[in-house]
Amino acid sequence: MTTSKPPVHVVHLVYGFAAGGLENVVVQLIDGLPHEAYRHTVVALTAVDPVFASRIQRTDVELISLNKKPGQPFGLYPRMYKLLRALKPDVLHSCNLAALEFAPVAMVAGVPCRVHAEHGWDVADPDGSNRKFRWYRRVYGRFVQRFVAVSQPIYDYLVHAVGMAPGKVRLVINGVDTVRFRPARAGDPVPPGFPFTRGEHWVVGSVGRLETIKNHRLLVEAFAELVQSNPSARERVRLMLVGSGALEAELRQLLADRGCADLAWLAGSRADVPDLLRHMDCFVMPSLAEGTSCTLQEAMVTGLPIIATDVGGNGAVLGAGTLGALVPSGDVRAMVQAISRCWADPAVARVDAAAAGTVGRELYGLAPVLAAYNGLFRLKAAL
Repeated sequence: MTTSKPPVHVVHLVYGFAAGGLENVVVQLIDGLPHEAYRHTVVALTAVDPVFASRIQRTDVELISLNKKPGQPFGLYPRMYKLLRALKPDVLHSCNLAALEFAPVAMVAGVPCRVHAEHGWDVADPDGSNRKFRWYRRVYGRFVQRFVAVSQPIYDYLVHAVGMAPGKVRLVINGVDTVRFRPARAGDPVPPGFPFTRGEHWVVGSVGRLETIKNHRLLVEAFAELVQSNPSARERVRLMLVGSGALEAELRQLLADRGCADLAWLAGSRADVPDLLRHMDCFVMPSLAEGTSCTLQEAMVTGLPIIATDVGGNGAVLGAGTLGALVPSGDVRAMVQAISRCWADPAVARVDAAAAGTVGRELYGLAPVLAAYNGLFRLKAAL
């Protein structure tokens, strides 16, 4: 008589569990890995956003907020140790530098498999040049068995700048649920609160946390300049920002100061992102830094014309500019010109978007991502 193995218990450790690329990957792993083979706990060093957490389809996932205060993490070490001893996970899956700092605690607490994923850099280190942060990764990385890099630039950074052994780093490009994210069809429902009229208005939008690193100010400035300088644009072009964050009030004030608050919709944090993307006519990723952006991939498979700043993994996702427009980070004039071209020639934009969508569906499905993490989370069996 054979007995089935107990499910692998994975603790996903993140800084905060709210709308964002790495958090989206955590949701994909929770819902996509075999339910009978895995169980999951999400631990947020700061807080869990219940709206974002509602994206998880499984009903057996424990969500824990530690409400960490700003500053060094050491005061939280005893609490983390007790928590991990109580949870008894088989795997700690930490994401980005703030979570990596707890890898020593996980080792002492007896967590047998420790996998750390790097999804991109912070606003304090947008290009990965900060020597202190490199040193942190080098030191704390000793307590991790495998690193995951979600883009080639991050892989190169970990191997060449941080000094990780190549065999310790796995390149796993983020993926997209191509069932949920698809091109618009006739009869698609209008998202609740959507204030614009399809066919009458041309909607340029973005999805992401309203934080400095995402640089929504660049998009807002470009939008304001376009509608102020072109009466036809003021009549037809509209702006949609999906997400919440510390800069929301500042962006609202900027729109008001530029006289176009009535032409923009700040939708806040939403669980219906696929529907909202299908109600955009152009997607913009204005970030200062990125790894491999899940949202950029989602916009591709939705069939949207795309404009992105040429940072991090954006160029690779967009085929060095063949699948969407790349503009310099921080260049308002270049962003205005890119949006203007997309709006003025929608037929060409749709052809380019269709090509990008085809490539996105071929390259960025979820199956390879889930297979890679399945292997990494079962690493403990080989140690």
